[in-house]
Amino acid sequence: MNVSASLTPYNESPTPKALPMILDTLPEPAIEGQICPRRARLQIDLLLLAIEALELEGSEAILVFAQELDLKEIIRDRVNLWRMRSTNPMRRVNIRRPLKIIEAKALVIITCYIARRLTVTIRQLLMIHQQLLDKQIPLEQNLRLSNYLERFRVHFKSRMNPRRMGAYALTSDEKIDELAIDLLGKLLFCTGTAGMQRFWISLFDGEVE
Repeated sequence: MNVSASLTPYNESPTPKALPMILDTLPEPAIEGQICPRRARLQIDLLLLAIEALELEGSEAILVFAQELDLKEIIRDRVNLWRMRSTNPMRRVNIRRPLKIIEAKALVIITCYIARRLTVTIRQLLMIHQQLLDKQIPLEQNLRLSNYLERFRVHFKSRMNPRRMGAYALTSDEKIDELAIDLLGKLLFCTGTAGMQRFWISLFDGEVE
């Protein structure tokens, strides 16, 4: 019996898998150690929290987009995603691990792609909010906006530690609602021309050397 085998030379290391090309759409920040700074970790997680308040299946959508955008090697599953988001220092369960730049890029790209899909909804909610303010009507009078704000408050209170809020000082529902509306504006910003790149760069304002 003839047996043939293809042998890899002893000193030849396996070829590393190339990183997804979509990561190249975001520039490399001049950050020492390529570790995401505190404010960036906070902002990314809060934007994802807003997406979860907009979509009942928001967490699932994040994983679906990770697959579709070829980012599955970075965001592998729910546990992996939770660990990345738990680098947010405001979290009740805060994991003391760095968030790598490549991980932050993947989260921002997914956030922006989901925001684009939700552009109409985001615009409508912001328009409703402004109209209610102009007419001095309580925000809870509009069902769509009220539902978003309520879901955001529930997510925020269940996942964030009030003792770690720092400058945010989110001690009331009104303050949390203000944050929820502000995050809608940031999500809409991400959907604009070069919005993803501009938002990414804004995360490192004052951080780069």
